[in-house]
Amino acid sequence: MTIKVHAALFAPNAARVLACLHEKELNYEFVPVNMISRVPEHKQEPFISLNPFGLVPAFEDGDLKLFESRAINQYIASAYADKGTQLIFDDPKKMAIVGVWMEVEARQYDPPASWLTRELYIKPLLGKVTNKAVVKEQEAQLAKVLDVYESRLAQSKYLCGDTFTLADLNHLPLLDHLMKTRVKAVFDNHPRVSAWAVDILARPAWKKVVAVRSNL
Repeated sequence: MTIKVHAALFAPNAARVLACLHEKELNYEFVPVNMISRVPEHKQEPFISLNPFGLVPAFEDGDLKLFESRAINQYIASAYADKGTQLIFDDPKKMAIVGVWMEVEARQYDPPASWLTRELYIKPLLGKVTNKAVVKEQEAQLAKVLDVYESRLAQSKYLCGDTFTLADLNHLPLLDHLMKTRVKAVFDNHPRVSAWAVDILARPAWKKVVAVRSNL
C-alpha cells in the first residue's frame, strides 16, 4: 500500500505532514494539487472526494483517507510507531502532555503565526501591501504566547520534556517562514524559545522538506 499526500508544496499544512513522514522515515507519493489555476483543483473533484472542505492536504494510506494535517500526523505517529523518530508516548500521562501542547500550537500559536506569515511572508511574495496594523496586533499576541513557551522551555528542552514530539513538529512550517521576517526579533526576545526554534528547524527531516519545497 502506498501513502499519498495530495497538496501544493508551498502550503504550510502540507509541509507539516511531510515533516512527520520524513521523521518516521516513510516513503510516500506526493500528488501535486494546482491551487492557483483559474479553476483551482482543490475546489473540485476528484479532490473534493478526499477533503470535502476543499483544503490541502488530503492523505491516503491504502483504503484510509484523511484530512486535517494535525490529525494526519497523529495517525502517522501512531500507526508507524515502530518507524523512525518516536513522536508520541505509550505512557498516557506523557501523552496527555503532548495532547495539551498540540492544542496550544493549534489554538494559541497558530492564529497569530498564520496572520503574520500571511502579512510578512506571503503578501510580499505576491507583491501585495502588508497591513501594518494587523502586524502590530498579531506580533503583540504572539509575544504573549511566547511568554508562556519561554516559561515552559525553562523546564525542559522541548515542549513535552527532553524528547522531540509531535507538539514541537507541528510548529515547523510557520516557524520556518516567520524566522525569515521581522518576527524573528519577537523570538529573539525569548532566548529559550529562540534556541528551541533553531534546534527543531535544524532537524534533518525538516531540512529534507525544505529541500523539496525549494524546487518549486
